[in-house]
Amino acid sequence: MKRRDVITLLGGAAAAWPLAVRAQQSAMPVIGLLGSATASDWTPYVSAFRQGLHDAGYVEGSNVAIEARWANNQYERLPAMADELVKRKVTVIAAFSTPAARAAKAATATIPIVFTTIADPVQVGFVASLNRPGGNMTGSTNLSVEVGPKLVELLHEAIPTAKIMALLVNPTNSNTETLSRSLQVAARTLGLQLHVLNASTESDFDAVFETLRQLKADGLVVVSDVFFNVQSKQLAALTIRHAIPAISQSPEFTVAGGLMSYTGSIPDEYHQAGVYTGRILKGEKPADLPVVQGTKFELVINLKTAKALGLNVPLGLLNAADEVIE
Repeated sequence: MKRRDVITLLGGAAAAWPLAVRAQQSAMPVIGLLGSATASDWTPYVSAFRQGLHDAGYVEGSNVAIEARWANNQYERLPAMADELVKRKVTVIAAFSTPAARAAKAATATIPIVFTTIADPVQVGFVASLNRPGGNMTGSTNLSVEVGPKLVELLHEAIPTAKIMALLVNPTNSNTETLSRSLQVAARTLGLQLHVLNASTESDFDAVFETLRQLKADGLVVVSDVFFNVQSKQLAALTIRHAIPAISQSPEFTVAGGLMSYTGSIPDEYHQAGVYTGRILKGEKPADLPVVQGTKFELVINLKTAKALGLNVPLGLLNAADEVIE
């Protein structure tokens, strides 16, 4: 073989190598991540999701790619983002939150969808049943909507003399009507007046706390919502400033100075979503993967805040707490 021929062959191989690499990369499955919040705010949950993927045998950049779309708490952007992922022909969509899952469901009936939700997936129409989802959707839920009434009960237990309470909801969240209805029932059972207050942006908070002052509310219930979870520190600071005993479904709220929180384990929920996404990448069908329900719920009480508010938290409630911040 002549030297010129050898050089030509080597040059041809060098030119073909990037093409081979690109072909391998293009064959890599792509997860379309659709999130309601921001990437920075959801960092710990994305980490839990990636760990679940890893446990199922997938590592981003090695044998799977992740293409993310974040709505930055602007839920109206989710449908267009879901359509983008469908046009991108992703292998599976991981929908973080109920609004994201609704948008993904509306965008495709064929691409597998793994959701995380606080709602009852059957009630909101994601699956036919928890054990047999039956369509292109499955995932995990901590059923925060179902435990919502427990928030009223716990706050009333901490403030047994309470007569008037308020419920903070995000009117743009599709779970709002269900949450409001169930908590109103719980409040009436306890002989409480429960006023529903709306907030979907930070600028709404001042009006919310002014209304609380006018109502002379004895307590505030903050239900689970991506926006409220992100704003946990600010909401906690406002409850302290306005001396309002409050309970949230975000543990970060209590750590930041809010009185109480009660919720399922959110990291576990996202870890399971990662595991299910990996199993679907291996060929399993969403229809055959039962929806995973959270079984671990944690009550956290900030005793320092209780003392500042002049509350004597009943010993039975303190004993029931998984964590007491002093």
